[in-house]
Amino acid sequence: MFRVFDFSFIFVFLFIGCGSDFSEYDVLLDPKINQKSDQTMLVYEITGDPNLVGKEAFGALFKAFYSIKREYGLEMLAPKAQWPKLPDTPKHEWVGVYGLPVTSAVKKIPDALLKEYPKLRLETWQYGMVGEILHIGSYTSEGPTVKRLHNFIESQGYKISGNHEEEYLKGPGVFLRGNPDRYKTIIRYAIQKK
Repeated sequence: MFRVFDFSFIFVFLFIGCGSDFSEYDVLLDPKINQKSDQTMLVYEITGDPNLVGKEAFGALFKAFYSIKREYGLEMLAPKAQWPKLPDTPKHEWVGVYGLPVTSAVKKIPDALLKEYPKLRLETWQYGMVGEILHIGSYTSEGPTVKRLHNFIESQGYKISGNHEEEYLKGPGVFLRGNPDRYKTIIRYAIQKK
């Protein structure tokens, strides 16, 4: 079973959701099966309790993103994280694959950034068919939403074939924690027919 964890640390650097209209995601209040295109990602992978190592990961990602933003005309999209070792791994052994979407035109991370952040890399997150749902609330209250999505995927004749993924639409601000009851997170799994 999926373990619930607190990501409140993640958004030390972020301004996610400030004044944004998220009504387009209301269709995901109920779980859905969707087709999703592959996405080029700026990635930082790190092992450890996300409450302790997430700040490092997102700090590196945002610094790298803003260093190349102008050159490639990048638009800031919601950050994501994938968790390949859930659910029975002790939290200090979790592998977090943190990512920011970029365009496929980005082919290389500048050497100066790689020297400062050698864990940075570019990769393509492959999707195809996905099961996804919008969770509204704190990160520690995701458990029932995740279970609901798992049950839906199973009931539709699919099985999970990818990592647990979270897309952070709205969370704590740069300086204030905000109201955790209003955080918005898409929970997603790549899936395939049984």
